[in-house]
Amino acid sequence: MEIAKYIVLVIYIIVCIALIILATMQNNKKSGASETIMGSSTNNFYEQNKGRTKQGKLKRWTIILGIVFVILAIVLGILYLV
Repeated sequence: MEIAKYIVLVIYIIVCIALIILATMQNNKKSGASETIMGSSTNNFYEQNKGRTKQGKLKRWTIILGIVFVILAIVLGILYLV
C-alpha cells in the first residue's frame, strides 16, 4: 500500500505542474461594456469551431486535468487515512 501512495503522489505532482502550465498559457478573454451591451454573435464560423483551435484545446485539457486533479486529491486523502 505504501508503493501505491507514492505512485499516486508522483502522478498528482505531475498533474499539478501540467495544470499550472496550461492555466498560465491561456489567454484572458476580457469582455468589455460594449460586448455586454451589444451581445456577442455566436453564430459565426469561429464560434462554431472554437474547440478545434489552440485555445479550445488548452481549455479542454485544463478541464480534464482539473477533474483528474480533484479525483487524485480524493484518492490521496483516502490512501493517507488508511
